[in-house]
Amino acid sequence: MIALTLAEIAAATSGRLHPAGSESPDTIVDGTVETDSREIAPGGIFVAKRGEATDGHLFAPSAVDAGAALLIVERPLDLPVPQIVVEDSVVALGALATEVVRRVRALGRLRIVAVTGSNGKTTTKNLLRAILERRGATVAPRESFNNEVGAPLTMLRLTEETDFLAAEMGASGIGEIRRLVRMARPDVGIVLTVGLAHAGEFGGIERTVQAKTEMVEDLLPTDVAVLNADDFRVAGMAAATRARVLWFGRSEGDVRASDVQADARGTRFLLHLPGEEPRRVSFAVLGEHHVTNALAAAAACSALGVPAEDVVAGLESVTRAERWRMEVLPGENVTVINDAYNASPDSMAAALKALAQIAPARSVAVLGEMSELGEFSDEEHDRIGRLAVRLGIGQLIVVGRGAVRMHLAASQEGSWDGESLFAEDLEQAEELVAGLLRDGDTVLVKSSNSARLRFLGDRLGELVSCRRF
Repeated sequence: MIALTLAEIAAATSGRLHPAGSESPDTIVDGTVETDSREIAPGGIFVAKRGEATDGHLFAPSAVDAGAALLIVERPLDLPVPQIVVEDSVVALGALATEVVRRVRALGRLRIVAVTGSNGKTTTKNLLRAILERRGATVAPRESFNNEVGAPLTMLRLTEETDFLAAEMGASGIGEIRRLVRMARPDVGIVLTVGLAHAGEFGGIERTVQAKTEMVEDLLPTDVAVLNADDFRVAGMAAATRARVLWFGRSEGDVRASDVQADARGTRFLLHLPGEEPRRVSFAVLGEHHVTNALAAAAACSALGVPAEDVVAGLESVTRAERWRMEVLPGENVTVINDAYNASPDSMAAALKALAQIAPARSVAVLGEMSELGEFSDEEHDRIGRLAVRLGIGQLIVVGRGAVRMHLAASQEGSWDGESLFAEDLEQAEELVAGLLRDGDTVLVKSSNSARLRFLGDRLGELVSCRRF
């Protein structure tokens, strides 16, 4: 974090300074800000937030032992470091991030791009980072730090030397993206897709549209809204923004792709950027659907003035979307694709289509529950089961009671004899997969994070690497 005095931090967070001893309000703090005491480094700031399962105040002593120089707390603690007492730690965290962004922006060099969407946020964020790092010092979130805690923690990593911030913004309800946008005040706002991911939490697809539209509603006329021309719900957001709209899409838009070719090595396509000759891109991230994310990142970076050669080089430098996202685990004549960090109907369908497209021999899909679908859950799990049959997936294994309708729908659709199997849990699924694998198989493991199939994917990767099947 940039250097601030205790008094400045207290003012930014509307808190009360509670000195531990002789500390002056002018004492400077510039360490990293964390909500996890295990991540605290000497000189850091620990924000003690209350959660559903536990209370961060209980871990404040561990943060002090690790070298924390300041605690942001909701009640004074008997600990030998300065504390700023606030009404709500999470609100205070956001307020501190807002102040840090404001101060760094005032120096005149920082440019900010933010991305949201039902699918593809983390992949697009990683592509933005890979491109922008070629032009200057870039801050981007770890993993999927995109909520009311993770996003401000990322913003607080800014320094006076930061050129670019690539912010990922997620939400589980109306108003959350708006709050994050008002913290960061992005120059470029990207909306990727609007789908059924988290529709159960939002209360329906129209409320999801409303929430994602918040990305562009507060943009200024001097800003740029980067919108997906292929998604009619996203395209409709053009009417909700004062910013200049820059369109991206597979078939049309200011930034688009042509001559798309996908296989097990990735995707190759011609990238069309405004005012530039088409450029060939060899994109190693598996799955043709990730071309949309590449186009979004390319459009945003073009809006920031990044030269086309840096855009292409950045895209080509990324070899995987993220840990547990279309992550290829090659083995002895069997390949495992671990894509089980999250799942929605759209991303599940895209992953299955990619599997069918790239598998050189038999395709095997190990699928778990898609969570947070609410009233759409039964229908969408049925649809995915039928889709697996229609795509010609060679073997389907469905894991967990929450996903059983995939198995039932696949069995009904294809009148299969063992081509669709059901496993109650991860252990049974591992035993089933290990017993049926054969040379040449390509195995996709896909589920929502809560189903924990990502760990099954890792174990299968270990199995095939040693050919223990």
